[in-house]
Amino acid sequence: MKKHMTLACLLATALAVQAQDGGITQEMLGKIKGAYKRTAADKAIHNAMAGTDISVLARNQESLANFDTHFSHKVVSHGITNQKQSGRCWLFTGLNVLRAQMMAKYGLDELTFSQNYCFFYDQLEKANLFLQGIIDTSKKPLDDKMVEWLFRNPLNDGGQFTGISDIIGKYGVVPSEVMPETYSSENTAQISRLVGLKLKEFGLQLREEASKGAKPSALEAKKTEMLGTVYRMLALAFGEPVERFSWTINGVTKEYTPQSFYKEFLGNDLTNNYVMLMNDPSREYYKCYEIDFDRHAYDGKNWTYVNLPIEDIKAMAIASIKDSTMMYFSCDVGKFMDRQRGVLDLRNFDYDSLMGTTFGMNKKQRIQTFASGSSHAMTLMAVDLDENGKPKKWMVENSWGASSGYQGHMIMTDEWFDEYMFRLVVEKKYVPEKVLDILKQKPVRLPAWDPMFASEE
Repeated sequence: MKKHMTLACLLATALAVQAQDGGITQEMLGKIKGAYKRTAADKAIHNAMAGTDISVLARNQESLANFDTHFSHKVVSHGITNQKQSGRCWLFTGLNVLRAQMMAKYGLDELTFSQNYCFFYDQLEKANLFLQGIIDTSKKPLDDKMVEWLFRNPLNDGGQFTGISDIIGKYGVVPSEVMPETYSSENTAQISRLVGLKLKEFGLQLREEASKGAKPSALEAKKTEMLGTVYRMLALAFGEPVERFSWTINGVTKEYTPQSFYKEFLGNDLTNNYVMLMNDPSREYYKCYEIDFDRHAYDGKNWTYVNLPIEDIKAMAIASIKDSTMMYFSCDVGKFMDRQRGVLDLRNFDYDSLMGTTFGMNKKQRIQTFASGSSHAMTLMAVDLDENGKPKKWMVENSWGASSGYQGHMIMTDEWFDEYMFRLVVEKKYVPEKVLDILKQKPVRLPAWDPMFASEE
């Protein structure tokens, strides 16, 4: 009996300690269970949820009605691209912006640029970016935050507009027929994993060489040798990039290099003629920010942007669309998305009514708690304005194929735009002087691992 009493005392003591440490006690568990009333409605919802996708049950039938596809201002585009099973939305979006310009300028009915060509050099440049980063941090311990970030992120297929300026500005572009897609370019997971694994191995070797006192010239030579291996892996997967090609336009055939082709038909200064804008209410507005190591090439430019209220960004977007100029745009596409209809609307799903609670965080709070962030890039190309010039809805050209969404597009309400739009890249001619002046500030430097700046896929 005395032994049993001792065990009871020990259990009571343990529960008391558990409560003190923040654990769930039996008393707390009773209260928690008591909050669930097990009503008939609860039983019906449980029965439905037990065998049905929650998003299907939460679909708001009222949102299906009265949604038109008319837009007061729309940039003409021809043909929907498809990134397939890859994270190259940033590349497709940037190339779609450029091809729309070239098609309009030369009256072309059909044109696509080779994503495969640009992606080859993107992966090679990112490999060099990683290896040089390892050399630069070789004196730091392996558990240093930057070294750890490098080894966690040796290579990926995602990116931002900096990839467009870094890669195309250096290597140019070619028409898609000159270097077509391959299975690996459309299904990037395996080759990215293999190259990334090899890069991690190379990274350790470079650190070891540096620890033995290798000179910078020796490390550079070793890195070049390693990049030769990476080049071969990429060439096997994607094909070797073309250096010269013939192309015919308006009955005239000429020979080009990728750089001369870009210069003749586009010639945009992608580094200096565009401004990257951001709507991030978790950080101070009217400030310039730079993300460390957020570029696609070691000799490229870190992503630098101006953080602005959403209404300021909308004004520039409207000016660009009215002038028939598409824009690089990114958002948190998975939120409230009706993929079949291609509609992004806060009313698409009523999770509050289904779950009997509310989900009340605002945009700033969602960012702070990692509940939302930019995940996908598309091409902003239409806006529907009311009689007062205020936007009612927007449309983007997507890269998920012509059968996805609304004829390959996504339509978003203005309310959804407010909550889940994050990034926009516009030409400087649409940017007010007061915003351009912000770019003269010394940027606030943010770390490479800031979760708000993960690659768009």
